[in-house]
Amino acid sequence: MRKMLTIISNVLRGSASRNGAELVSESSTLRAVLQLLAVQSEYANLTYPHDHDLDPPSLLKDTQPLSPSVEYKALGSGQSSGDSGPHDRPLTDVASSEAIAQKESYVEPVMTSGSSTSEELSMVTLVKERISEREKNIFEKIISPVIDVPPSPALNTGARVVVSARTYADFTPQATFDIKKCDLHKLDEGPPLQAVLSREEGLQYYRTMQTMRRMELKADQLYKQKIIRGFCHLYDGQEACAVGIEAGINLSDHLITAYRAHGYTLTRGGTVREIMAELTGRRGGIAKGKGGSMHMYTKHFYGGNGIVGAQVPLGAGVALACKYLGKNELCVCLYGDGAANQGQIFETYNMASLWKLPCIFICENNKYGMGTSVERAAASTDYYKRGDFIPGLRVDGMDVLCVREATKLAAEHCRSGKGPILMELQTYRYHGHSMSDPGVSYRTRDEIQEVRSKSDPISMLKDRMLSNNMASVEELKEIDVEVRKEIEDAAQFATTDPEPPLDDLCNHIFYNDPPMEVRGTNPWTKLKSVS
Repeated sequence: MRKMLTIISNVLRGSASRNGAELVSESSTLRAVLQLLAVQSEYANLTYPHDHDLDPPSLLKDTQPLSPSVEYKALGSGQSSGDSGPHDRPLTDVASSEAIAQKESYVEPVMTSGSSTSEELSMVTLVKERISEREKNIFEKIISPVIDVPPSPALNTGARVVVSARTYADFTPQATFDIKKCDLHKLDEGPPLQAVLSREEGLQYYRTMQTMRRMELKADQLYKQKIIRGFCHLYDGQEACAVGIEAGINLSDHLITAYRAHGYTLTRGGTVREIMAELTGRRGGIAKGKGGSMHMYTKHFYGGNGIVGAQVPLGAGVALACKYLGKNELCVCLYGDGAANQGQIFETYNMASLWKLPCIFICENNKYGMGTSVERAAASTDYYKRGDFIPGLRVDGMDVLCVREATKLAAEHCRSGKGPILMELQTYRYHGHSMSDPGVSYRTRDEIQEVRSKSDPISMLKDRMLSNNMASVEELKEIDVEVRKEIEDAAQFATTDPEPPLDDLCNHIFYNDPPMEVRGTNPWTKLKSVS
């Protein structure tokens, strides 16, 4: 029963892909599945042979396997004639509804029956009558075409389902997907319109994005419990940007961003434990508990910067260092649509272009600068053209593959000595600007829900992998369980790890010993709490 629910859910979800199909909600899916299961027994009875000379229980002994690699199970019975499949693996215990689901996924079920076509059709009618108007559209598009299979008179009596045993070798190792065309500025050629994704890459992208999503939701929970204090800007909804960018550059490249930095801290090599402990100001945090949400750092990652737009000229300085040292490296410099009108950004454009710095300027356009929509804040919302003399491209920031391919093109542009390039990632944040912003005073809940249902980056990747047999629902659920456990363990650590001692406050100000005595920065000054 559990497998049946899982496989049918796989069909419904896999059929509701982003390309043209209407998304199916979880509640509708469960209702449709439960109603299908309710009539399974009637379906089994309808498909029994109608030779009254046969004793129905004898049918259980009459099923002979055609091949050692398949299993045959009489519908409505509790026994199967096959014990094992190829590679000595247990065969799948399936029922009629599972065969329905298998047609849309990785197995081609063959239904055979001694019953008449009219009886098969009457069963379909029975199922339709059991389903409410709300699920009827789902049934007509997905379930009905699979059930309504005419029986083959050439095969034996007894309603049986043939299902191959599944191994990891059955998964598609690689698939090609169409991606959205990018808008270009001063570029002769943009990223390809198709992206190749391997199974390993897909699983890694899925795990990382799920980790980001769960980590941000846990941070939201801890903030509301007043365990996390101060400024906190969440990144859920924008996961495809961080994962896609990281997939398009090298770990030896450099990256600097603004205060919405949790996701990038993770992709740059930080751990969930270090990030969560930093959010709670604990000694085990990635900045020793001194930086908090906006100031996290790791190797080749320069934060986390609290001043709007100030990280852009800093990023150009990092790119200058890459060029000066003769390294084949680049710097990714991120900012939001709210910071895009800052004067220092345009000054940096000019300097980076003059000096041909290997810098990728990326504007994460999530539609709102704090509570102000881009249309109200900018005379021109074509942020990818803001560089004027710098080439640019506008990218679907909700599609991890689109972001990856665009970043690869931008990185190649910089490494070839052509100077900086500008990218605009069209994305969306689900939470408000910060924890003090409920996020619904300047936009509607329906708007947020529409983006979630149509453009969610995690759901999009999941649908692609399932519909192309690159993963199973069970496998992705296992990842979800592992991610949840990792987040819970990190949250436990972040709430039990001790805070840094007060006399550690003046440490880590200088890279090495201070060159001179500076008031208030002497690392040997012992501070004592008077509270």
